[in-house]
Amino acid sequence: MLVAVLAGDGIGPEIMVEARRVLDVLAIPDLTFEEAPVGGAAYKAAGHPLPPATLDLAKRADAILFGAVGDPDCDALERHLRPEQAILGLRKELTLFSNLRPAKVFGELADASTLRKDVAEAIDILIVRELNGDVYFGEKGMRTTTAGLREGYDIMSYDEAEVHRIAHSGFQAAQARRSKLCSVDKANVLETSQLWRDVVIEVSKEYPDVELSHMYVDNAAMQLVKNPGQFDVIVTGNLFGDILSDLASMCVGSIGLLASASLDANNKGLYEPIHGSAPDIAGQGKANPLAMILSVAMMLRFSLGLSAEADRIEAAVAKALSSGARSGDIGGSLSTRAMGDAVLAALA
Repeated sequence: MLVAVLAGDGIGPEIMVEARRVLDVLAIPDLTFEEAPVGGAAYKAAGHPLPPATLDLAKRADAILFGAVGDPDCDALERHLRPEQAILGLRKELTLFSNLRPAKVFGELADASTLRKDVAEAIDILIVRELNGDVYFGEKGMRTTTAGLREGYDIMSYDEAEVHRIAHSGFQAAQARRSKLCSVDKANVLETSQLWRDVVIEVSKEYPDVELSHMYVDNAAMQLVKNPGQFDVIVTGNLFGDILSDLASMCVGSIGLLASASLDANNKGLYEPIHGSAPDIAGQGKANPLAMILSVAMMLRFSLGLSAEADRIEAAVAKALSSGARSGDIGGSLSTRAMGDAVLAALA
């Protein structure tokens, strides 16, 4: 089994080191790794954020471990050369349409949430975000109006096939949990969302065991901070999912705690923490590696079929936290390396 290791920019290489240390301790037979540059690092090395060799590796691999992309040095580049285009390109080229973002509070960290402890302790949500459509992939550009004003535009669109497949992902995820699915849209304003809602209702007929509800995205954002315990699985589009999953991360205490999986129809996936490259702390040993380590667990479970090993990693993270291990973002002072050491000690 081949894993593509794409560390990327900023804190990406630092947290990837800790992920690899965890995998080394597990010593999984027949698991091999191959590294390649991506994002700003790839642009500086090869003139493109997703060079052909990196894309070829991603296509050959059984799974992809991805750190983070984003480099202030590249902010002035044309949009198609900016680091963030690497992750969009991988999603498109590999048809990674289903993004799974779990948000669950570790009991030991309930006090780290900005929510009241009793509210935070109830959080156990899976956000299923569509990744291949919406404004991120629609036509976009700059133009001049008839009045001579500059105007930017981004077209939001979904076809029914795109909604159909992500709806199935949402319902199947709910079946594996507590059989409750909330579809989030803005159908009172957007035609794109009206189609979304119509198709989700059509697909729901194939899942009579799952309780389906609908919520407008503005209300969903409010409910995530007011009563997050009401949610089991949320399925939503690319733009709304991007926003809601980051909001959920702060509800559980830190964006440095949440992993994600981006899957194709056959469960080949790209696994990454949901935080960015954090260039302001890159190279300082301040990054929390837990989201990256938990991304490894998701990779083992979903793409490589190694659930027992995934369970070991998740249990080790919980044990490290229960022993008092804390990085700066969750109220402690441990370095990136020291947090990794705490997880390795729990694994041992």
